[in-house]
Amino acid sequence: MDIDLLLAIAHHLAVFTLVALYAVEFALLRPGLAGPRIRQLAKVDAAYGALAGVVIVVGIIRVIFGAVGWQYYVGNHAFWGKMAAFLMMGLLTIQPTIAVRKWLKALDADEGYVPPAAEIATSRRFVHIQAGVLLLIPVFAAAMARGYGS
Repeated sequence: MDIDLLLAIAHHLAVFTLVALYAVEFALLRPGLAGPRIRQLAKVDAAYGALAGVVIVVGIIRVIFGAVGWQYYVGNHAFWGKMAAFLMMGLLTIQPTIAVRKWLKALDADEGYVPPAAEIATSRRFVHIQAGVLLLIPVFAAAMARGYGS
């Protein structure tokens, strides 16, 4: 088995797992969030962030050591579109992550804590916007894989 295949497999598995964690976060972050669900959401959010780091590291290794060579990626507009969408996804996770950490801290101080509905709604908006940006990533990836953007 060659290194390019192994890197592609690792990258795709990491990305699909990241999307699965995003879907879980999307489902958990809703009105009525309280108690154990806050703790569960905090764990999912932390795993989501860690896995995003894995996606980045494996992606960088794939760019450097993959079969097509780093020159293909650096000069490809679809690749940079994909990177911009991934960066935007990362930026959009900041507000919900800060909110979840705040709620977890409040829950640790008071087991009966319930986040204000307005804060949940704000975080949900960010997560919903992420869904739209997430759709761009496979579009750019498919274009790039077919030679568009060079």
